[in-house]
Amino acid sequence: MNPTGPELRDIHLPAEPSWWPPAPGWWMLAILVITLLAWLFLWLRRRFDRRRWRRQIMNELDRIAASELLRKDSPRLIGELSQLLRRSGRLIDAGAPALRGSAWLAFLDTQLGGHEFSQGPGRVLLEGPYQRQTDVDVDALLALVRRWMMQVLESRGPHV
Repeated sequence: MNPTGPELRDIHLPAEPSWWPPAPGWWMLAILVITLLAWLFLWLRRRFDRRRWRRQIMNELDRIAASELLRKDSPRLIGELSQLLRRSGRLIDAGAPALRGSAWLAFLDTQLGGHEFSQGPGRVLLEGPYQRQTDVDVDALLALVRRWMMQVLESRGPHV
């Protein structure tokens, strides 16, 4: 070094980069994570709501079956099952409550994939609630309604 010349200083390193504001890649990652978390929250909520809905319907079916064991009132049982099927059908297809008679039974059969409502034990749903005494196989009817609920409501659910 030349003592008469200018004095040179050591090399200075630049300051460490700040953590704020983040680089554009971090912004995109944050947006992606927030979007995925929002989607996951909505999916879980919808799943929870559907499970709760199914559980409520099945609990009501169990309550109807238990009350039949106590009362032995077939017309009342048939009426309550019919109302439960109509409410459940409305949640699957908004036009279901407007169906009457054989069209209603055909709707139930279509959802189940058979003819047990129009030609089997479910046929009693048409006139059973309006008769004083009905010759009905209660166990077969409850099993049919339970199978309809399990199959149809598990594969489909309310459009929430």
